[in-house]
Amino acid sequence: MCGIVGFIGNEEAAPILLDGLSRLEYRGYDSTGLAVYGEAEGLQVVKAKGRLKVLSDLTQGGATVHGALGVGHTRWATHGAPSDANSHPQVSESGRFAVVHNGIIENYAEIKEFLQGKGIKFTSQTDTEVVAQLLEYNYHGGLLETVNKTLQRLRGAYALGIVCANHPDMLIAVRQDSPLIIGHGDGFQMLASDVTAVIKYTREVSYLDDGDLAILTADGVEVLDRYRQRVEKPVSHVDWEISAAEKGGYEHFMAKEIMEQPEAFRKTVFPRLRDGKVILDELTYTPEYLKNMDKLYIIACGSSYHVGMVAKYNLEKLLRKPVEVTLASEFRYCDPIVTEHTLALVISQSGETIDTLAAMREAKRLGARVLAVVNVVGSTIAREADDVLYTWAGPEIAVATTKAYSTQLAVTYLIGLYFADQMGVIDKKMYDEIVGQLLQIPTKMEAILEQSKDIQYFASLYFNHPSVFFIGRNIDYAVGLEGSLKLKEISYIHSEAYAAGELKHGTISLIEPGTLVVALASYAPLFEKLMSNVVEVKSRGASVLGLTVESKGEEMVKIVDHTILIPEVHPMLLPSLDVLPMQLFAYHVALQRGCDIDKPRNLAKSVTVE
Repeated sequence: MCGIVGFIGNEEAAPILLDGLSRLEYRGYDSTGLAVYGEAEGLQVVKAKGRLKVLSDLTQGGATVHGALGVGHTRWATHGAPSDANSHPQVSESGRFAVVHNGIIENYAEIKEFLQGKGIKFTSQTDTEVVAQLLEYNYHGGLLETVNKTLQRLRGAYALGIVCANHPDMLIAVRQDSPLIIGHGDGFQMLASDVTAVIKYTREVSYLDDGDLAILTADGVEVLDRYRQRVEKPVSHVDWEISAAEKGGYEHFMAKEIMEQPEAFRKTVFPRLRDGKVILDELTYTPEYLKNMDKLYIIACGSSYHVGMVAKYNLEKLLRKPVEVTLASEFRYCDPIVTEHTLALVISQSGETIDTLAAMREAKRLGARVLAVVNVVGSTIAREADDVLYTWAGPEIAVATTKAYSTQLAVTYLIGLYFADQMGVIDKKMYDEIVGQLLQIPTKMEAILEQSKDIQYFASLYFNHPSVFFIGRNIDYAVGLEGSLKLKEISYIHSEAYAAGELKHGTISLIEPGTLVVALASYAPLFEKLMSNVVEVKSRGASVLGLTVESKGEEMVKIVDHTILIPEVHPMLLPSLDVLPMQLFAYHVALQRGCDIDKPRNLAKSVTVE
C-alpha cells in the first residue's frame, strides 16, 4: 500500500527519488520522506506529513539534500496515524540505519518489547521502526550479516529498502510477499515498488521473488535467494512510453483512463482474434480437461471481484459448468471445496494483491489449476499461476480503476468463448456473432464517451444526494456493483447496489422522497421486471436515473426521471458499455463535490497488506 523508491549511483539522489515518488503517490499519500547519504553530510532524513508536494517544497525539489545514495517513501498508514514521526524512512536510535517499508511486520510488538527491554527508545508508533532498531541492535560491522540476522526475527509481509551510513556504497533491498523491482542503469541502480517509478531512467528491470535479498551498488546488482545462494534474475525490457503514466492534458488520471478504454479494449482483444476465432496461444487446456472440470472458482477483490460477478453469468451460460465467485479475502478461510478438476480463475490488476495472492496459493495447495488475469507482466501472481493472460491495459494511476476493469472484462469474454469452443458446447452462429460484435465494442465505447456532457449534467443534478442506490438484474446487477463502488470511493457518498428483486425484502424501507436510484436495465430479457421495480421506488418518492439500450429508450423515458442510452450489443457484452456511464457519473459527481479524485481518502491503489 506504500511506495518505495531507492537510488545508488554517481549523481544527486534526492531529485530522482522525488520524481520516482511522484509516480508512486497513488500507492499512499498521507506522508512522505527521504533518507540520503552524502559524503560530507552523512545520513540526512527529511520527512513530512501530507502529500509529496510538502516534502518537495521542504527540500526545494531535492536541491537541499545532497548525496548519491538514498531511499524515499510515500505512506499509506497502517500502524500509527499520519505524522512526521510516523513517516518513513524510519531511523535507528544512533542514526546509522534508515529503512523504508511496504507491508506489515506482524510480530512488531514482540520485537519492540524486546528492544525496549534493552534500553532502546522508540520515536514512532510504526511497525517499521522495529526493523531499523533491530538492525542497529544486531550490527557488529557486517551489513549483510546484520540484515540476515534481522530478517530471521521478522514475520509478515514486507518490502524493505535499507541504507546504512557505515556502508555508503551499498543499497539493500528485501522482498517478502510485497512487490519490489530493480531498475538497471548505466552507472546507477534503482529499486521501487512499481516500474512506473524507474521508467524515466531505465527500461531494464528485474522482479524480485519472495525471500530475495538484493545488494545494489552503482556498478551492478547481486541477488541472493531465501537460502542466500546467488541467483541470476532475468532482465525484462519495459516497452510502454512514459507518457502512458502521465496525465496528457487531462485534469485527472481517472478522466484520462476513462477515455483510454476503447484503445485498451482493442489492445487486449484484437491481437487475440484471428480469422474469426479466439486464439489464446498462452493457454494449454485440452478439451478433455475442460469437459472434466467440476467447478470454476473466480477469486478476486474489489473491482476485479465485480468483473468476476459478470463473468459468472456469462461463463455459466456458455460452459454450463458451475461458477462460484469468491472474495479473495474469504476464500482461504471458508474451507473451499477444491479438487484436481477445479479451475481457479484469479483476477488482479497489479498481480500483487496480497489477499488474492494468498487465496491463489491456497487454491493451488488444494489441487486446483490456476489461470491468472493480470495487467502487470512479471508480477507475483503472474509468475506463480499455472497459466496467465495479460490485459495489456498499460499503467493505471488513478486509485479508482476504470480501464483495468474494462480489460479484465474483455479477457473473461475471450476465456468464455475459447473454452466453449474447445469443449464444443457453443453454436457456431452464436460464436461468430459474439466474436464479430467484440470487434465493434471500442467504437461503441467511443460513442458513449461522447455523451460525457450529458452525464455531467445528470451529475450536477444529483451530486448533493446523501445516499444512492443502484439496482439491476442479472449482468445489470453485476455492473451496478461496480457503479456503486466507483461512486462511493471517489465522491464519499453512501452508495449500495442491490439485485432489484431483493428490494421488497428489506431495502425498499430505505427509499424516501428524493432518494436517488440508478436503475440499470440494459439486459432486455429482464427489462420489464426491472421497470416494475422502478415503479415501486418511484411510488415511494425516489428520483430515478435509468440506463438502457437504445431500443428500450422510449419505454424507459416514460417511467424514469432521466435516461442514459447505450448502443445495442450482444447481451454477454453489455457490461463493457454499461460501465462507462457509471464511471463518468461517479467522476463528475466527485468533481462537483470538490473531491480529490485520483487520491481518494483512506484508499491506495495496490493493496499489499491483509
